[in-house]
Amino acid sequence: MTDPGGVRRWRLVRADRDAVPPSVRRFMRRARQRRIRAALPWAVGVAVVAVAAGIGWMIYGTSVLGVRRVEVSGAVLLDPPRVRDAAQVADLTPLARVDIGAVAARVEALPAVDRAVVSRRWPGTLLIEVVERTGAAAVPQGDAFAVVDDEGVAFRTLPERPGDLPLLVVAKPGPDDVNTRAGLEVLAALSPELRAKLISVTVEAPARIRLNLDGERTIVWGDSSQSPVKSSVATALLDRKEKTIDVSAPEVVSLR
Repeated sequence: MTDPGGVRRWRLVRADRDAVPPSVRRFMRRARQRRIRAALPWAVGVAVVAVAAGIGWMIYGTSVLGVRRVEVSGAVLLDPPRVRDAAQVADLTPLARVDIGAVAARVEALPAVDRAVVSRRWPGTLLIEVVERTGAAAVPQGDAFAVVDDEGVAFRTLPERPGDLPLLVVAKPGPDDVNTRAGLEVLAALSPELRAKLISVTVEAPARIRLNLDGERTIVWGDSSQSPVKSSVATALLDRKEKTIDVSAPEVVSLR
């Protein structure tokens, strides 16, 4: 179009759809589909990340899946509330953020606990399974009795001697005390016949162990070596009338 002054002027007009060749329309459609397909993985990835971030925030950053109950099993000597107090897990702490290893260590610090197994039960329960120590002997401590396990750990104090445990007489009971360990080794080797007549095991030194039986009888044990052999020899001589049986050298037994 030219105006009267001879200057050409251009005007944009929308072409009719039918004016665009079908081949061009197909090309444009395919190009648009390629752009959509290229962008789709990115869009899906962003959506997945957003969903994962939301779930992670809900699990780790909120109390939606927080601790609402601490369930204790296996506790007999200990009251469950004491175990819960030792666990030190605050209410509504995100369950996923609870350090179960640290919780187990805190519970195992209780003297009566041999080991603890901690696990999660979704959506909001912390499980603490306690395995308590088992008494192997009672050790006189003044007017009371300390109960020790087979490792020599004193985990309980009673005002009276427990009737189901043998008496172990040592000066300073403990897992690092050589006399305690020697006495427990001897106790573990005793036959049922010896245990039935046993009043106490006295350990004055690692090589000065003796068994005090009913009827004022004594078995001189010596040290804790060869304890199974000494137990067999002493059991075979229980019917003898002598008050003292010396099995400290089980190959050469003396009676008096």
